Amino acid sequence: MSIASIMVALDTGGAAAPRVRLAADLARRFEATLTGFAARKLPNPGPAADIVAAQASYDEEQAKLADELARAEEVFRASAGADIRTGWRQAEAAPEAFLVRQARGTDLVVVGREAGRAGHDAMVPDPGTVLMEAGRPVLIVPPGAERLEAARIVIAWKDAPEARRAVSVALPFVGRADKVFVAAAGSEARFEGADEVSDLLCRHGAHVTTNLLDAPGGEVADAVLRFAKREDADLIVMGGYGHSRLREWLFGGVTRDILRTSPLCCLMSH
Repeated sequence: MSIASIMVALDTGGAAAPRVRLAADLARRFEATLTGFAARKLPNPGPAADIVAAQASYDEEQAKLADELARAEEVFRASAGADIRTGWRQAEAAPEAFLVRQARGTDLVVVGREAGRAGHDAMVPDPGTVLMEAGRPVLIVPPGAERLEAARIVIAWKDAPEARRAVSVALPFVGRADKVFVAAAGSEARFEGADEVSDLLCRHGAHVTTNLLDAPGGEVADAVLRFAKREDADLIVMGGYGHSRLREWLFGGVTRDILRTSPLCCLMSH
């Protein structure tokens, strides 16, 4: 398995340039094309005295968006470098919806860990929504990270379809890693088949160990993050668990906590 196409989300925040540099470095290693992406919806028009005022307000917002998109593309071009194949896509649209549509043409989506919240940059796609709807593996990058060696990988294993898919999409990284740790946490960890996953990855040429982690109080995410820190890992691979209700995604506890707090890059698949 290989990665031929990577898409990275851009915004106007300070974490965008390091994220592009990280994605560009991966594109070089995998000889992949890197496509930058940026989008934002225009705000709903407020009350206006007349149609002339409404049109003026709309034109002002469009000009502002055009300037933001131009700045995002400039960051992308400067940070990606000239030695890889690149592309650029932008739109006046909700960033999550546009990215999910565009993801049909890529192998890997790279987004920031910053979650949508009041006052945040409206160009920042919510990583949880992208994870659940894109149908592609999503690499979630913490603020400031600008390189991913993926030399020591922790696979947070749970015997569920999401985790099985995550293991499969991680194979391009696993095959290049120095060490892979298959880690199952919690009271049922010994029944999750982690040894079989380790055997599979060994057949793919990985150097693997199986690890059963204690998770006091059921805090699986904390157990995985502590283990990753202890083993000096730089990438966590895991399934993304959740379901939709009333147009909003409700995440499993581990997925929610990792999305909010992980200091490491996370490769996730729903």
